[in-house]
Amino acid sequence: MATPSDCRVSDTHEWFRVNGTTVTMGITQHAADALTDITYVEMKPVGTTVGAGGSVGEVESVKTTSEIYSTAAGKIIEVNADAVKDPSLLNSDPCGKGWLVKLEVADASAILALPNGAEYDKKHGH
Repeated sequence: MATPSDCRVSDTHEWFRVNGTTVTMGITQHAADALTDITYVEMKPVGTTVGAGGSVGEVESVKTTSEIYSTAAGKIIEVNADAVKDPSLLNSDPCGKGWLVKLEVADASAILALPNGAEYDKKHGH
């Protein structure tokens, strides 16, 4: 499944969708495929401040545990309760229903400097 072109993607396979000062983020299909069956999602609580490059939580699969990193500093304003309850959403729809957190950021320029979905897919052979 192609990464949506309105997303920016980091080297650690998180996607970011910027809407003003609100940034929705999750993991890419490439990351979900590499993790295989995702069994557990634990995000930090709403109100947590995250530095640039900081972790917003972790995702566990049958193979490994992966930290999820934000490219920009911000504050968690929403956690996707559906993904926490049903981690398989990250395998079936990681760029849609399987989003992880929404951040409020003061400066999204670091995210906007990342490759877009099409550029990321080309690099990762999708």
